Amino acid sequence: MITFERILCPTDFSDYSAEAISYACALADRFDAELHLLHVLEVRPEATPVFGAGLALPSYSRESRTAAEEKLGHLLAENWQAGKRVVRIATEGTPFLEIIRYAKEHQIDIIVMGTHGRAGLSHIMMGSVAERVVRKSPCPVLTVRPREHKFVMP
Repeated sequence: MITFERILCPTDFSDYSAEAISYACALADRFDAELHLLHVLEVRPEATPVFGAGLALPSYSRESRTAAEEKLGHLLAENWQAGKRVVRIATEGTPFLEIIRYAKEHQIDIIVMGTHGRAGLSHIMMGSVAERVVRKSPCPVLTVRPREHKFVMP
């Protein structure tokens, strides 16, 4: 019998992630599982403020993490999360690596994540976090494309 005790749902706060969260919540309900919501603040040199611009990097990073933690606190409906075991984490790094690391360290049973559904040049240029997670994950990964199919519990 397949059972899930810990479900990881990485989010970038997009509509794609929101759809995956609904799947993760349904699975958490079905299996009475602990739901882990993870946001990774991507650290990229081209996206990080330059010290010469008058911004202090540690302050920028702290403010970004605080904002992410606040968003994580508002992702789930109040009536859904009552009595549920929910873990919310904001961290920094390369998204797919941090998702894999987190899954291994917390003995996650399944990862549920959205995919942007990019193809062609966009996929080549941007890459796919979901694809990399699927390839390297220590556990099964359910990828969710929004507006394709709606999840209906039997």
